[in-house]
Amino acid sequence: MAGLLRRGPGGSRRTTPPITGGPSTVPDTDASSAAAAETSDSVVHVFWVSGMSCDGCSVAMLGASNPSLEDLVLDRVPITPRIVVHHPMLGADSGHDFMEPFTRAAEGTLGAPYILVVEGSIPDDQSLEREGQYAGLGVGGDWPQSLPASRADDQPLRATDWVWAMASGAAACIAIGTCATWGGIPAAAGNITGSMGLMDYLGADYRSTSGMPIVNVPGCAPVGDNFTETLAQILQFLEGIRPLPEFDALGRPAWQFGETVHRHCPKAGYYEEGVFSHEPGDNQCLVEIGCWGPVVQCNIVERGAIDHMGGCMVAGGACIGCTMPGFPDKYSPFYKSPPGSAISGGGSKIYGSGIRRLRRLSMQGGNRTPLSDNAHAVASGWAIANDKKDPLSTVNAYFYKKLQYHGSVNQGKRNKKQPLPKSREILRQKGVDLDASVDVLKERVVSREEL
Repeated sequence: MAGLLRRGPGGSRRTTPPITGGPSTVPDTDASSAAAAETSDSVVHVFWVSGMSCDGCSVAMLGASNPSLEDLVLDRVPITPRIVVHHPMLGADSGHDFMEPFTRAAEGTLGAPYILVVEGSIPDDQSLEREGQYAGLGVGGDWPQSLPASRADDQPLRATDWVWAMASGAAACIAIGTCATWGGIPAAAGNITGSMGLMDYLGADYRSTSGMPIVNVPGCAPVGDNFTETLAQILQFLEGIRPLPEFDALGRPAWQFGETVHRHCPKAGYYEEGVFSHEPGDNQCLVEIGCWGPVVQCNIVERGAIDHMGGCMVAGGACIGCTMPGFPDKYSPFYKSPPGSAISGGGSKIYGSGIRRLRRLSMQGGNRTPLSDNAHAVASGWAIANDKKDPLSTVNAYFYKKLQYHGSVNQGKRNKKQPLPKSREILRQKGVDLDASVDVLKERVVSREEL
């Protein structure tokens, strides 16, 4: 795996898309990986630059499964060009050997298209002209000779140097994670780094060589599949086999961030019934313990955190708005009920209690078969069903059925005319004593009454 994540000289672009996806073998050496990159009909390089980052986005990306990074690197995704990833933590090379492809990409001599991926906030360290940086990558000796030098050969280069130098030649520029997209935690109130998102750094007029503005895949950390899926679709666009994917006004994949957390939350049903959690981990709606799900655009509850499993609200954690541009300041203090919940949550408590009771009445009726209704008994040995109905249930059932079957045939009423099956409770008909203990297995069987 490590060998496949190193640099590769690249290959020529072609207009006819390669259709691949068969089984691949992992090369044993770095040399075989480089050779594979040279002979590939279509290769796209992916350069990963980290700014003010905790590396959580890298971890999320490595946990992706649909598609996985391995699938993209090993050319197992059909009609998608193979990628060569240059990642500071995953590359087999180090030092100048690792930085050489970055240099060639910035100079325009790479010989293959490339995508620039930025993780972490962009610090305002371009004002530090001759020394100092908040996030570094490489040294002055790695800097392209064609560009003005800003550091001595043995001094660290700023990560922001590589971002501006490589962005203009990139076929696509992707910001992964909330820090890179909007600024995130490093850009929160009181920071001393002047951190910002990639859009603010490069400006609204930025366009890649393929005509794309910056693509943003937010989240702290983001869903790994959101990133790899977006990357795969951009690769197919660059290959000319599909149109540009749909992005919203902020450059987010529209199919991933078009809905709010609340709309797909497994706990949303409790909200309209006015039932709320009192502490994290409870199974009810989390709004009153600080969940911003009704106003946050994110797909983690439907897609899951890793391998379509888990996710904040699924695990009982309140949404703190980590995918949104206003995070974290506009969603603080965390775990405090949002102001809007006093109105919406208070209203749902009032009408929700009534809705909850009516639904339970309907649920009780739905938990009985028509045969159980006709026989006035439920043939379950797990509990003795009470066949007596209180007046409210009877009145509710009457009007409910009137509405349910209005303009159609009342199947429940028709079913009452059905005769009871003659073989119902066949064991009693055969004379089997069901009330006595039968010591068949040399152990006492508990009677129905004792149950």
